[in-house]
Amino acid sequence: MSKSIFVVALILAATGLVSPPLALLGGLIYGFAAAHPFQVESKRLAKFLLQASVVALGFGMNLHQVLQAGRSGFLYTAVSITTVMLLGLGFGYLLHVGKKAAFLISAGTAICGGSAIAAVGPIADASEEEMAVSLGTVFILNSVALFLFPVVGYALHMTQAQFGLWSALAIHDTSSVVGATAKYGASALAIGTTIKLARALWIVPLSLVTAITLKSKARIQWPWFILFFCLAALLNTLLPSFNPAFGFLNRVGKMGLTVTLFLIGTGLNKETLKRVGTRPLLQGLTLWIIVGAGTLALILSHWIGV
Repeated sequence: MSKSIFVVALILAATGLVSPPLALLGGLIYGFAAAHPFQVESKRLAKFLLQASVVALGFGMNLHQVLQAGRSGFLYTAVSITTVMLLGLGFGYLLHVGKKAAFLISAGTAICGGSAIAAVGPIADASEEEMAVSLGTVFILNSVALFLFPVVGYALHMTQAQFGLWSALAIHDTSSVVGATAKYGASALAIGTTIKLARALWIVPLSLVTAITLKSKARIQWPWFILFFCLAALLNTLLPSFNPAFGFLNRVGKMGLTVTLFLIGTGLNKETLKRVGTRPLLQGLTLWIIVGAGTLALILSHWIGV
């Protein structure tokens, strides 16, 4: 029975008739109510779909817009990543969270959630339990952000540019950034996605620093899908005659991200909450509130903008 429900819900999410927040909510309900029949396969599919969908979204963006947004967000990203890493490690120490778990949660909050954790975890020689705790923490907060951010944005009458920047700086995963900004508007989606992907590139220097510090010989995972996203935007900019085809690919990308959010939701359950525990979740929550509130205040006061 649970298999049939999963397959039907997956197909429904892929039709484009369901919004990203509803897809995530449906996944969460399924994850807490039923035993997941395809746990491993679902995680693998979610990872592939996220990267493929981000590339497809590039076909709906202009390269000049991508470069402008990425350049504008560079300084904010560099400062915020350094600040968040230091704060996160400090909170981890105060709350007696394990060193590696605290480091991974900080990296996930500072850069791009699960992707950053998956990249630096093997380099830091993190155990499966430490990886699971860290991933569980950021995924729980991601789910909250996807529903909460648009509500706050509308309540504060944020412009699409402001909301896109805020989402890119304060939401962990690319999938949730896309889900939240897509609901807010096309400009918010373009700005949020490009700045978030520019932020994701910091996985590489963080991995190098981690490897050098810990003298690790683990292979660094390069985020190649970001390069393909830029190539897709370049094609869309240089070949306007292919706009109908590129528009179709862009719509497919949005549907793929909706499916991704559903799959991520199904991976969260009671066992995830128990595994995460109070202290790591408190570290992640405290850090996330500071990042979210701090960047929001700076954006609204026009200290930072695009």
